[in-house]
Amino acid sequence: MELTTLWFILIAVLWIGYFILEGFDFGVGILLHVLGRNEPERRAMLRTIGPVWDGNEVWVLVAGGATFAAFPEWYATLFSGFYLPLFLVLVGLIVRGIGIEYRNKRGDGPWRARMDVMVAVGSLVPSILWGVAFANIVAGVPIDADRNYTGNLFTLLNPFGLLGGLTTLGLFTTHGLLFLALKTEGDLRVRARRLTFAVGLVTAVVAVAFLLWANAQAGDAVSLIAAVIAAVAWLLALGAAWIRREGVAFVASAVTLAMAVASLFLALFPNVMPSTTDPAFSLTVTNAASTPYTLTIMTVVAVIFVPLVLAYQGWTYYVFRKRVTVPRAGVEA
Repeated sequence: MELTTLWFILIAVLWIGYFILEGFDFGVGILLHVLGRNEPERRAMLRTIGPVWDGNEVWVLVAGGATFAAFPEWYATLFSGFYLPLFLVLVGLIVRGIGIEYRNKRGDGPWRARMDVMVAVGSLVPSILWGVAFANIVAGVPIDADRNYTGNLFTLLNPFGLLGGLTTLGLFTTHGLLFLALKTEGDLRVRARRLTFAVGLVTAVVAVAFLLWANAQAGDAVSLIAAVIAAVAWLLALGAAWIRREGVAFVASAVTLAMAVASLFLALFPNVMPSTTDPAFSLTVTNAASTPYTLTIMTVVAVIFVPLVLAYQGWTYYVFRKRVTVPRAGVEA
């Protein structure tokens, strides 16, 4: 396997990991006022992601860094052309982080209410914009001969891009519901499981439409198979939630996200950023890549350090594996 292809796969794996792990973080944040009926319940919801949310964000940093090092032309065109939506994603992540970290710095209700709004908005905005961004990457954007993006923000807000945003919003929200059903107890757990079906069924319709559209534009048999696996895993997740097998449901939801992202990357390959201006202007794994020497050094570093990072993050989840109990009103957790 060529190193360019290997690093395309590794970047896809990093985005899969990010969507699976940060996906339920976003879902919990979005649901903070929808599912949390009072302060103790909202506090319990945030406690489910408290030990892991900042570690989950590292995946997007590594994905961005790997893209910069392995495919600098892709990175330059992507981050300059998609500057505004990516900037809004960054603002959302910052706002959410402030809300989570500073929520309990003061005990008065209005302060916590403001922080909760920041968490919800900071989770909602990236959940939509990531889908918009990936939809446009797969479908293609206007790129000129100098590999510069020639569109604007409204170019990205096309029907296919917006459908991608609704897809990631639904997937992350349902993924968050399944995570809450897995990590909480009592009435909060029951309501999370019940809401899963309504949100999950709507998401299924939107996601199937999006993946079929994506494969109709740029896919092949392999990417379509990945999309079908994603759909089957989603039905399994909803069925497992129905019979109260939260662990199976959450794993099946993770498989859905993994296969959905894999389907998009498979549909994209060997391009990394297709041009709608002229196919000859498209960025590919070949013309956007770094030198073989750079890719070789990166591969050695990845082989050494990636297993260590995965082991550490796995240990973190193991340590904080127990369910979270909703504290009684007036009792600090």
